[in-house]
Amino acid sequence: MINITAEEIVKDIGEEPLCVSPETTVYEAVKLMLEKNSHAVLIRKDGDYVGIWTERDLMKNTVLDGYDPKTTKVSDHMSFPLKTAPHTDNIFRLIDKFLGYQTRHLLIEKKGKYIGLLYSRDVIRSGFTERTKQLRELDEMVSLEFYENWKWKKKHS
Repeated sequence: MINITAEEIVKDIGEEPLCVSPETTVYEAVKLMLEKNSHAVLIRKDGDYVGIWTERDLMKNTVLDGYDPKTTKVSDHMSFPLKTAPHTDNIFRLIDKFLGYQTRHLLIEKKGKYIGLLYSRDVIRSGFTERTKQLRELDEMVSLEFYENWKWKKKHS
């Protein structure tokens, strides 16, 4: 059973989420995201997270009349309220939330504070990594050597 929690994944990633102010332009946010190889930025105002702006927001809004990335603020097109999950959620609960919320990002909460941002890919990667580790451990415990020449014999009528 895979019992990795959201908090463990956040710690394993070891990175603070990218944050910008509501006044940040789309152009500035995109430059930062490209620098950091990120797909989203959290919008922070007065120390609180108030929204998220993602590459999907860029795609959806680029076609709008009058949309100018050098003057448009990320706060004008951010998603809110933020989708969150408790730090105790395991991989299966997290995947359920990604699917149910139809999102790729979850802000992880512990004791009333946000401790990190998880992308769906982070959770999937952790699940595969853990499953691979478990299969290796099983492979070390069980040997099929004993059964190498063992085969079902068909009865002839």
